[in-house]
Amino acid sequence: MTLDLVDKKLLFLLQKDCKKTTKELSLKLNLSVTAVYERIKKLEREGIIDKYVVLVNRSKVEKGFVVFCHLKLIQHTKEFIAKFENEVIQLKEVIECHHVSGDYDYILKIVVKDMEAYREFLVTKLTTLEHIGSTHSTFMISEVKNTTIVDI
Repeated sequence: MTLDLVDKKLLFLLQKDCKKTTKELSLKLNLSVTAVYERIKKLEREGIIDKYVVLVNRSKVEKGFVVFCHLKLIQHTKEFIAKFENEVIQLKEVIECHHVSGDYDYILKIVVKDMEAYREFLVTKLTTLEHIGSTHSTFMISEVKNTTIVDI
């Protein structure tokens, strides 16, 4: 699907605030409510709009301690990778997991209450997963930029 300027502006507006009504969007886009509704439905059908989410203020729910954990596997067989990925998906503290190139195999973004909670997570959950060779943890000091808006 080729996106025109109106689609791009609509996506930008929805990424900023997906709770805007089709009427509010129509006023910003100079389109009818029906036209906006149809465009949104088309973007959803095409998979360009993947889902709608709520962003939670982590510090308000005692999950303000952010850790980036670099991880190496002991082996890189298809079986080991699949098993690790299936297990890490189950860990609720892990909010992102990326298979990467370079010195490490994966980078995990982990959110917990504090250092003590991270230690507990590391000792009782993460390092009990099979096939982990080593981990290297980096702790967030402050968040300079965190956006979900993809520039199209």
